[in-house]
Amino acid sequence: MIDWDLAVRVGSRLAGDGPVVSRGEADAVVAELRAGATRSTPLVREFTGLVAEERTAPVLVVDRPGWIRANADAFSTVIAPIVAKLQDKKGPPSPLTEAIGSRITGAELGVMLGFLGNKVLGQFDPFHEAPGAAGRLLLVAPNIVQVERELDVDEHDFRLWVCLHEETHRVQFTAVPWMRDHLHSLMGQIVNAVETDPSALLSEGMSRVGALVSGKTDPSTGSGQAASLLDLFSTPEQKLVIDQVTGVMSLLEGHADVVMDGVGPEVIPTVSQIREKFTQRRKGVGSLDKLLRRLLGLDQKMAQYRDGAVFVRQAVDKVGMEGFNAVWAEAANLPTKTEIHDPDAWLRRVHG
Repeated sequence: MIDWDLAVRVGSRLAGDGPVVSRGEADAVVAELRAGATRSTPLVREFTGLVAEERTAPVLVVDRPGWIRANADAFSTVIAPIVAKLQDKKGPPSPLTEAIGSRITGAELGVMLGFLGNKVLGQFDPFHEAPGAAGRLLLVAPNIVQVERELDVDEHDFRLWVCLHEETHRVQFTAVPWMRDHLHSLMGQIVNAVETDPSALLSEGMSRVGALVSGKTDPSTGSGQAASLLDLFSTPEQKLVIDQVTGVMSLLEGHADVVMDGVGPEVIPTVSQIREKFTQRRKGVGSLDKLLRRLLGLDQKMAQYRDGAVFVRQAVDKVGMEGFNAVWAEAANLPTKTEIHDPDAWLRRVHG
């Protein structure tokens, strides 16, 4: 159903190569990022109290095409159950439909990957399968160099700052081994609720697109906020699960943001300056960029960082890091989407 090779080619072409650096500079950046990931492990452990085995996931310093290929591989694994479900109901497509349709969807996915491929600084993939590894950590070297230049910040501080965020994600999934299976279960529930009648799905989605374009209250969110494509084409059953995923991801992203800022100026002397400038960058520039961010759900992603960090800081302020770490004890202790915005409600439920 998707020409994955075409998606990678289109995405790589749109993402471009990134900033111009010499071979020596590139080698130095790669070495520093690898060292930064290793250095971050004890720093995260000391700050959070979470103990995770070291070197449980390979650290891959990649260029933009490398990130795009890695995510195309991940997407193909994630949507495999959806493809199987559609084929069970509709049967396999004809050779002509498969040839044309796969290239169309491949090109569409490539455009999305190309847009994201020049923005993502790093990523921890907990679902990557490899012998003796629990996920993999990706650091996108050209994007890190480009952003540190645009922000005009200390390059060494910035690289360690990024590594701290991504290493925190590795620790979250390694020190809390049930987290991976929990997220995988939620994704399975979303797949099971997929609408297999394309016409019905398109009709509902386009009605929501119309509301979005006209500026009316978005029927998929029940608010005046613009929806992402995921909101527009989600069924009510899926939205209930997506709300659970939103709560979990807000926790994970907010926790990582708190760690990367909280490690302290003795390790990253310019952390306050970096945070201030980086927060401004996250808002996006230009109307087209902002529209694409909204449709791809990046606005919601930014909200997850912000709201999750507020939740973590308020909880830690009231019960300390040890009390906050009750959140990792079991899935029942994870905050709901509502509790992310009301830390006191989570504290009452978990700590009485």
